Amino acid sequence: MPFNIRKKKLTPMIFHSKMKKVCYFSQNNIKYIDYKDTELLKKFLDPHGRIMPRKKTGVAAKYQRQLALAVKRARFLALLPYIAR
Repeated sequence: MPFNIRKKKLTPMIFHSKMKKVCYFSQNNIKYIDYKDTELLKKFLDPHGRIMPRKKTGVAAKYQRQLALAVKRARFLALLPYIAR
């Protein structure tokens, strides 16, 4: 029987109000995400320059795929940085 087993600390569950997030693109009736619109794309990047997940942004799956493609195109054309410092 091993003696160096640590007991896991039980942290209290923090319950946040589970508000349903609304898709930004559906709400504003945006059908196509343009890779040249860097101001819009920057809203969905974290401070390190990575694409934020759907869970945080509330974007629908269809628009998340379009968003990822637009960000990747903008990065390739040097409109957006690959990483932010």
